[in-house]
Amino acid sequence: MNLNQAFKIAAKSIAAKKGRSALTMLGVIIGLAAVIILVSYAQGQNAQMRAYYESLGTNIINIEASSWSGRDLTDDLYAYCMEMDDYVLGVSPKIEMWNDIVIKYGAKTLSNMTAERWEDTPQLAMGNHQFSLCSNYTIAKGRDISYLDVQKYNQVCVLGSHMAELIFNYANPIGQTITINNLPFEVIGVYEEQDPNFMTGKDNYIVVPYTMTRYLNSSTSWSSFVAKAKDGPSTTKAITLLNGFLKGLIGENGYYNVQTPNQWQEQGDEQIKLQQRFLGGIAAISLAVGGIGIMNIMLVTVTERTREIGIRKAIGAERKSIIAQFLIEACMICGIGGLLGILVGYIGTLIVGKLSFNMILLPSAGITVGAFLISVALGIGFGLYPAIKASGLQPVVALRAE
Repeated sequence: MNLNQAFKIAAKSIAAKKGRSALTMLGVIIGLAAVIILVSYAQGQNAQMRAYYESLGTNIINIEASSWSGRDLTDDLYAYCMEMDDYVLGVSPKIEMWNDIVIKYGAKTLSNMTAERWEDTPQLAMGNHQFSLCSNYTIAKGRDISYLDVQKYNQVCVLGSHMAELIFNYANPIGQTITINNLPFEVIGVYEEQDPNFMTGKDNYIVVPYTMTRYLNSSTSWSSFVAKAKDGPSTTKAITLLNGFLKGLIGENGYYNVQTPNQWQEQGDEQIKLQQRFLGGIAAISLAVGGIGIMNIMLVTVTERTREIGIRKAIGAERKSIIAQFLIEACMICGIGGLLGILVGYIGTLIVGKLSFNMILLPSAGITVGAFLISVALGIGFGLYPAIKASGLQPVVALRAE
């Protein structure tokens, strides 16, 4: 018997028992769909995390440094970073207010304590003329905070794109005056949109010169800074140099910490890889259950066709042709179930992507091809024992079967 005949016999056998074949395929369909959806979900999480870190900016260095004596480290740190111009592009204080912030313009009032949605919560940050560079912002309208704005305590501000839209709708905000906790600030610029999915809230920032902290925050000292390195290798080198500089500057009379979000990203990537393996393992259990169902049905098929097997062996059929016939039938059941499982997996992935990440999420080509190959491998793996059992039947015994 050639392969063409074997495929025809397998197709007839499956078609003759449509209900049973469909129920057998169901285990494979559910198992493969689960694998595709769960692995794609983990990939969606990974993509969302990468987008989050990209929105924070590449080659960013976060610095925490403070002296127990209350010494202002800003000028020393700025001067040292400017000496490292081979590695560092800029550095700025990064002071964020977490207490009550009330923004007013005309009859409109925004507050971080009373905002109905997190997406509409204003966030106030203070920095110098290099804050935008170090925080991955780009000016869309107007101008940025300048060195003189910082030195002269100018009451000016730059708005994130979403905050500008909330306060001014479609009007031009440049030159307008808003109040922040009852202090007037002139809007001199608007940043380009950075965070359309509201993952970080960067478009909700209002940035003012850091020298305003004494009026807005009742403080004249700060310990948080952000720097921007030229590239990846420069980031590593700059972190090493900054740690050495701060150790010499502060010593045991304070604390300091220098790190980059890239470190958290690497740890996050490792966690997601572990999660992918874990979710894939869970889904593999359902695939194994489906495979056991395949084996069970194929054993039933062997029992039903015992006389047929006896006749074929009596007229000279070889064991390998009997094995091939039942393996082909098992692989056809699993292959059809695999294709349907892939279809269900695609639909499920689209739904999960929309509900969980608000994005169009599709399984990768590797997952799709791998899923189909797994389904065929299931047919071979779980169909082999019934096929060997069928090929081992003695013709005389098989022909006596009822």
